[in-house]
Amino acid sequence: MLDLNRVFKNDRLMRSLTGLNLAAFDQLLPSFTEAYQTAHPISPKRRRAPGGGRKANLEEMEDKLFFVLFYFKCYPTFDLAGIFFDFDRSQANRWLHRLQPILETALGKELVLPQRQLSSVAEFISAFPEVERVILDGVERPIQRPKDKQRQESTYTGKKKQNTRKHLGMSDQDKRILLLSPVKDGSFHDKCLLDCSVIAEHIPIDIPIQVDLGFQGFEQEYENIEIPHKKPKGGELTQEQKEENRSFSAERVVVEHAFGGIKRYKAAADIYRNRKKDFDDHLMLTAAGLWNFYLEAA
Repeated sequence: MLDLNRVFKNDRLMRSLTGLNLAAFDQLLPSFTEAYQTAHPISPKRRRAPGGGRKANLEEMEDKLFFVLFYFKCYPTFDLAGIFFDFDRSQANRWLHRLQPILETALGKELVLPQRQLSSVAEFISAFPEVERVILDGVERPIQRPKDKQRQESTYTGKKKQNTRKHLGMSDQDKRILLLSPVKDGSFHDKCLLDCSVIAEHIPIDIPIQVDLGFQGFEQEYENIEIPHKKPKGGELTQEQKEENRSFSAERVVVEHAFGGIKRYKAAADIYRNRKKDFDDHLMLTAAGLWNFYLEAA
């Protein structure tokens, strides 16, 4: 079993096992505690005093927060998590599905969860008053190859040569994830994802929207789109266009760093193996919230 007392005294161990340092962990704990107590209030009919009965393996709130963060960072199987925390794999499963919504709620209280959709320009300005530019791109995570042939085709992406599920993500110049669309199958094109989720029309006209060539044609619909030059068929880009593309890529690379921040958490990066429907969507959303929280707390 893990020696949690040792972890709670060692900043390096805490970062490697949870993705947060000790100060960030302590900062998140009050919101997590409040969310847990709201979701699981003590019944007024309870006769036994709190703390009575068989002692839980995750008795303290620090232990509960550590367990769910450990799962996100290391993504162990439930068998392995059971060995680390000294309970059965079925109990590990129950703890995860009990604590993940609590963590998501706590991150919402800390105002670091990405938006799922935009409804108006006023909402964008209210939520992100300091944003100077936004970068849009698709982010994928691999899944196990489905047995059903139709599902195989709908989740297969030729670019990655594997079966995936995909989100449309939007970051700002500071690598924060501002928006994460609901999950779709990997065969969806980036431009198709953008068309399905009404986003661009709710971004102020003075905020540049930077995209890659996967969104070609998007620049004809909105004035504030910045997109690299595409090499003409049978021709070549001019030296000036090549220089502009290099400069544009250097600006736009922050979205890749932001997605890399999400994938510090293996639960959002490794091949998805959970069985609960659309749970991968919540794993990715919560991991994005943890990344945003890490940026603020660092």
